[in-house]
Amino acid sequence: MRIAFALDPAEVDISAIRAQGAGGQNVNKVSSAVHLRFDVNASSLPDQLKERLLALADSRISSDGVVIIKAQQFRSQEKNRAAALARLHELLESAALVPRRRRPTQPTRASREKRLQNKAVRSEVKAGRGKIRE
Repeated sequence: MRIAFALDPAEVDISAIRAQGAGGQNVNKVSSAVHLRFDVNASSLPDQLKERLLALADSRISSDGVVIIKAQQFRSQEKNRAAALARLHELLESAALVPRRRRPTQPTRASREKRLQNKAVRSEVKAGRGKIRE
């Protein structure tokens, strides 16, 4: 089962920052990295999805319920913005997917007999490895 949701772009705060690491003058001069902030509690997402999202043990979600994603993989700001939004959407999709409840079942009689038979065979193999006593 999947919780249906629509992400409002107005609720996502995106700001440009300078990227870290190697890159020469481009890194020092151009703000190509993107810092994305999304407040889960103030969003228009369904309440069930909000609860599931806040329950995730994800380091990108702060204790205040704000998702913070930093994207600096690409040299262009547009690509980093798209990458950050894709990662946010992926996080929301993973929280929206509700796993099916497991129905407990009993092993069949044939599978129990097969397990015991394999166990007996294995026992014989291991018994044959011991010291020979007369």
